[in-house]
Amino acid sequence: MPEMKKIRNCELRLIRQDITDFEIEAFVFYARPDLELGSGFGSAITRRGGPVIKKELDAVGSLSITEAAVTGAGQLKAEYIVHAVGPVFQEERTEEKLHATVLNALKKAEAKGIRRIAFPPMGTGFYGVPLAASRDIMIRAFEAYLSQGGKMEEIVICANDLREYRAFQGMFH
Repeated sequence: MPEMKKIRNCELRLIRQDITDFEIEAFVFYARPDLELGSGFGSAITRRGGPVIKKELDAVGSLSITEAAVTGAGQLKAEYIVHAVGPVFQEERTEEKLHATVLNALKKAEAKGIRRIAFPPMGTGFYGVPLAASRDIMIRAFEAYLSQGGKMEEIVICANDLREYRAFQGMFH
């Protein structure tokens, strides 16, 4: 049974699935400032989505930390990818920057007309943000966004494995 709660008019859900193989309007990718797709989920996006995504990213160029850009998702099941550049754990003001990154990803998606979006545990892979910190910051950012009139109808946290899933389960209790 999926974990779920309502925040204002938005349904917040937790699932365990590969975000690059999830059918949703858009998903967030924790991007590098140079917007190169690299390894891990980046290589899955390249392999499954096709070259059109890289072409769109090349047109954007680069982003600063906390900024986001929306591209199409090529041949993936999602329609869009929100490339959000977040901080590396323990850099100056990590929590503040991660909060801003999540908010900016939501705002960019909303500006594109997106109403259903999936997030990975932000920054917890290569960038080293602890799962509990990521969870708490993400939930605070979702609540702040929605309390300020954000129009998302569904936000899905897409845990890749049981360790990530269990860390986020706590937000529903």
